[in-house]
Amino acid sequence: MSSYVSLLIFLYVVNISDKSFGEMFTSVMSVKQAVFAERQLIDYLRTYLENEIQRLDDIKRFFSRVTSLHSGIYNDPSATIANPIVAFKLVKRLKSEWMNVVHSNEAKENIDALREGYRRMEGSLPKLEDLQGAAQGLMRLQDVYDLHVEGLVRGHFQQITNGNAVDIYKPPVSDTLSGDDCFLVGKVAYDLEDYYHSVQWFEEAVHLFRGTEWSPENEGTLEDALDHLAFSHFKTGNISYALSISQELLLHDPVNSRVHFNVEKYEKLLDESPPVTNQSLVLKRPDSTNLRTRNVYEKLCQTKGSQPKHFENPSLFCDFFTNGNPGLLLQPIKRELISLHPYVVLFHSFVTRAEAKSIREYAVPGLRRSVVASGVNQSTAEYRICKSAWLKESAHGVVGKVDQRITMVTGLNVQPPYAEYLQVVNYGIGGHYEPHFDHATSDSSPLYRLKTGNRVATFMIYLSSVEAGGYTAFIYANFSVPVVENGALFWWNLHRNGQGNVDTLHAGCPVIVGDKWVANKWVHEYGQEFQHRCSLNPEE
Repeated sequence: MSSYVSLLIFLYVVNISDKSFGEMFTSVMSVKQAVFAERQLIDYLRTYLENEIQRLDDIKRFFSRVTSLHSGIYNDPSATIANPIVAFKLVKRLKSEWMNVVHSNEAKENIDALREGYRRMEGSLPKLEDLQGAAQGLMRLQDVYDLHVEGLVRGHFQQITNGNAVDIYKPPVSDTLSGDDCFLVGKVAYDLEDYYHSVQWFEEAVHLFRGTEWSPENEGTLEDALDHLAFSHFKTGNISYALSISQELLLHDPVNSRVHFNVEKYEKLLDESPPVTNQSLVLKRPDSTNLRTRNVYEKLCQTKGSQPKHFENPSLFCDFFTNGNPGLLLQPIKRELISLHPYVVLFHSFVTRAEAKSIREYAVPGLRRSVVASGVNQSTAEYRICKSAWLKESAHGVVGKVDQRITMVTGLNVQPPYAEYLQVVNYGIGGHYEPHFDHATSDSSPLYRLKTGNRVATFMIYLSSVEAGGYTAFIYANFSVPVVENGALFWWNLHRNGQGNVDTLHAGCPVIVGDKWVANKWVHEYGQEFQHRCSLNPEE
């Protein structure tokens, strides 16, 4: 990490009284800031432990001194106490020293110092919504990539193929989940009445809690996990499992009247209901209420879709492209035609690594939770998990250079108001953007109906690489494009007759592992009359 970004993070962390890291889960950059916050907490805890060790060492010395007296000169109390010096010291110890040890404020002062340090750091620590968002990010990855929960718990990203667990990605740095970790993920799903996920995560929590001792840093216990798992099974219709789990819970908490009542209820339901086959008890993922293209979207995220290879479709090609621009004659850009319908081009090595780094660094101070249009307003949404910032070319020279390069390869006027400022986006934990159009549709918010016309084209620059996931998927066109570091994806949102191209419905697939950064430049209709001429032919 560059010294500039490290400095920004440091300034954010130390200035927590003025700035909060709300919605940390929506940006991996924000999660990195949390690393620095935890390091400061570690320092506070180290100081606390050192002070406590010193305090306990002092108490041990007192204990050792007193016990040695009783195993030594106090063996014959009557003779010893006859000595006035010994008698004085005994009275003094009992009246003063023991009182000082027992009523010492040192322990309270130590814990108060630790708590005060934590209080000062609270502004830079995750909030409840961050914990919930991070848990939902794991469940999103589980769903979109069809990941095996048991594998996730062990730190593996696996799918079940023909009954076998197959790695879809092996991270170089891995970690496992504890019973308490699984309990909290399950609890987030449970609170959302998402029992499909809560059953799976509580089962893992119960499995990991069994045979282990409770730790003070844990929020959940075996009893908590059993309790929530039983009710989750009940809500999914698996009464026999709910009964079995409740009966196990009574072994740990035999006087729990609520659980006794549930056991009676489950037994009555089983007596009244016909037996249920195992096949009908298979957990079924709920249907999506807002994503009609879910199956296609998730398939494209898992694979690269069915787009034809260049050798299969001679209309697709790679070349060195100049667009007839003198600025590209000596150094043409590498162009790869990805698709004709819709027209999608990938420009390789569009920006340099140094340019991408500068753009990311300039964006860091302005990153805010990305919003979507909602009627006449804008709001955050679960189907878009990322943070974004807007950069003006007048404030950052590198942005001006990138704008000029976009104009050279597209021939379009990308200066405001004929195009929007460069939007820099950093995705969060399991960060994604579900299928959407960049252009205004008939049911779009009035916010999209801009004075300079609809968004005629999108130019998206990949400012980083990712280890896994994060594809750009074109849903109706049935293909997806992986993240190509420093490359740029370009497509037309509108036909030449001004109508929106429905084949440009696209999505940002969830990032499995990695820190995904992109920069978007949206170009409007007006100002492009001579660069992108109109036509009455809707196919052009």
